[in-house]
Amino acid sequence: MSVLFPNDETIVAIATPPGQGGIGIIRLSGPTSISIADQLFRPAHGRQVSSLESHTLTYGQIIDPENCQLIDQSLMGLMRAPRSYTMEDTIEFNCHGGQSVLRQVVELTIRYGAKVAEPGEFTKRAFLNGRLDLAQAEAVADLINAKTELSRQAAANQLVGRLSEEIYELNDQIADLLAEVEATVDFPDEELDLLDRSAINYKALLISDAIKQILQTSNNGRLLREGLKIAILGKPNVGKSSLLNELLAIDRAIVTEIPGTTRDTIEETWQLQGLPIQLVDTAGIRQTNDLVEKIGIEKSTAILQTANLILLVVDASRPLDENDQYLLKMVEPKQTLFVLNKIDLPIETSADELSSRFSDGKTEISPIIIQTSILDSIGITELEEQILAVVLETDLSQSVLVTNVRHQEALQIAQTSVRQAIDSIQADMAAEFIALDLRGALDSLGDIVGHTTSDDILGRIFSQFCIGK
Repeated sequence: MSVLFPNDETIVAIATPPGQGGIGIIRLSGPTSISIADQLFRPAHGRQVSSLESHTLTYGQIIDPENCQLIDQSLMGLMRAPRSYTMEDTIEFNCHGGQSVLRQVVELTIRYGAKVAEPGEFTKRAFLNGRLDLAQAEAVADLINAKTELSRQAAANQLVGRLSEEIYELNDQIADLLAEVEATVDFPDEELDLLDRSAINYKALLISDAIKQILQTSNNGRLLREGLKIAILGKPNVGKSSLLNELLAIDRAIVTEIPGTTRDTIEETWQLQGLPIQLVDTAGIRQTNDLVEKIGIEKSTAILQTANLILLVVDASRPLDENDQYLLKMVEPKQTLFVLNKIDLPIETSADELSSRFSDGKTEISPIIIQTSILDSIGITELEEQILAVVLETDLSQSVLVTNVRHQEALQIAQTSVRQAIDSIQADMAAEFIALDLRGALDSLGDIVGHTTSDDILGRIFSQFCIGK
């Protein structure tokens, strides 16, 4: 594969996280990487770096040529173009992990011709040189930032090209269809007959359905990338903090029989079958004259505006009161799971009674009610299953998930363009109009893999990367 965008500058960066560690890696990439290493690195066997074979690891010393001072003992990795991550000559110094050592080595490389890499510049060069397409390049950042096994797997699938394969397949189908349509533009005397138009319409519908199927994964992909926010809501002393502790499997929140113990929100991260979740235990909502508790209640109410899902906890051992009624009116049933807790005690509020509160005589909403005894760990598994059932649309373990908002928007534009082409076909419009819409779909798909992406968008994408990757 040829280098599409040759660089005349050599870049350098520390590739390992800040802080002390056993090993710190300094990465060089560019045309003078090997010559810089020749000047700074002394292999133990006495040979020059430039004489070494590619993909070898060599032990030696990093020396300041001006005063022959030893900087560090190191292992040096050599990868010659194009068999490297950037498809350029690449050197990696595996040094001891002290920040002083690493900074001094970087300063030496700069003195001998390198420049400090910008955020994501190594991956940007890998993209520009054809090593990765843009979707794969973005997956590198997702893989680094993955917080759960499922988000790691989704990023890894995208990195090896699973999403790109789908996009290229769609691209080929649209390009073939466009070629059929443009044939009538090139030969205007031969208009598409009804059979040709029907066949093209059928193919376009198949393409639209294929885009739709990929788009349907975007909600799950967004949840994997950004996580889910769940608020635990209820009046005081119904078991909200106990539920938080049970889900986390740790005693995170203080639990007492005294109402109003939780006066501020408590936020903790939780993984449910690989789905990253931010759990928020809120202050119990009730009428109170306590100023501090009032502030906590106001924060609890505000949480409702940002939560993806609400767990409204109700005490089954007590009749519904005005505080319960207030909360039931406050929440949206479609965004809420109702946790009827303390079923180990004599029942004063049944699931049927709770459900009846959502019937106005004309329409009846069927709320999802999970009966629990948090004290005895009853109903917790069902609650977890219901959380997944409510927020997820498809199986998270599938190989292709759209996790990137930019990809989602590009697919939506492509689908709109294909639908417009279908409308043009069905309205017997001229082939030029059909071709225009199909080209728009191709351009949008090209944005995903980087074929038609502007320099400004590329700059924004790679600026979000860490330096050294």
